[in-house]
This record gives sequence, C-alpha cells and structure tokens, in this order.
Amino acid sequence: MIELTERYDDVRSADAVLTLPFETRQKSRFRATLDDGRDAGVHLPRGSLLRDGDRLGGDGLVVRVAAAAEAVSTVTAHDPTTLARGAYHLGNRHVPLQVGEGWLRYRRDHVLDAMAAGLGLAVHHESAPFEPEAGAYGHGHGHSHHHHDHA
Repeated sequence: MIELTERYDDVRSADAVLTLPFETRQKSRFRATLDDGRDAGVHLPRGSLLRDGDRLGGDGLVVRVAAAAEAVSTVTAHDPTTLARGAYHLGNRHVPLQVGEGWLRYRRDHVLDAMAAGLGLAVHHESAPFEPEAGAYGHGHGHSHHHHDHA
C-alpha cells in the first residue's frame, strides 16, 4: 500500500490521481484506491481539507487529488437579491455550500431543494464536483464543530 503523508504547496507533476468525494476529502486519515487501482493510505495532520488539484506525496510518488462528481443541486436565480436570499437561508442551515458566479451548489437534498424552490430559485440536479466554501473560521483547513442555538 502506498502511504501518502506529505502535502505539497506547489503544483508538481503528478504520477497518479486520487479521485475523492468531498466527504472523504474532509478526513485526515483514510484508505483509498488511486484511479489506477493501487491502494493508498492517506495520513495527514488533523484538520486537513483536501481540494481539487492538491498534491500529496509519499513512497516516491506525487498524487494529484481530484474532486469526484457527486449528486448535487445547483440553484440559480433570475436576480442577485433572490440568489443572496437563497445563500442566506442555505447558510443558516449550516450545510456545506459552494458559491459560484450566479449559482449556489449543495449536496442533493429534497428538503433543501423544496426550500430553495420556495424562495424562487431554480433547482437543477446534476452530477458535478463539489467544492464548498471552507467557512469563515476554517481558513481552508477543515471545519469547526461548534454549535449554537438560533433565537
């Protein structure tokens, strides 16, 4: 098994690719299968968050991380105010949310889809890479488990 224990800040030429869904890319330690079928163990510092294009190393290899296509809902609006309102309400649910130019994306969820449609957003189901925002306190390295009550 290939042990991937280093994270490179530069964009090195990759010897292999590791395609992962967002749920796995949030973990610091896991087993996976490289796209070419080789087994790998990823052992990074706690709180690491892998993004599409990141480079990992170990056992003399450089491996490029690729975001897997996932079942997502991408929502759009006919005006910026409706889109902003959607971002507010989705963010209030503390769900991972990807923000793009004129659209928002979250993991497919029929309850969130109904809420978004009720706010006037157009909901599109698709299979696409999911790269949500890291969060105001995450700085790109994981997420907080702090919970608070809404009054």
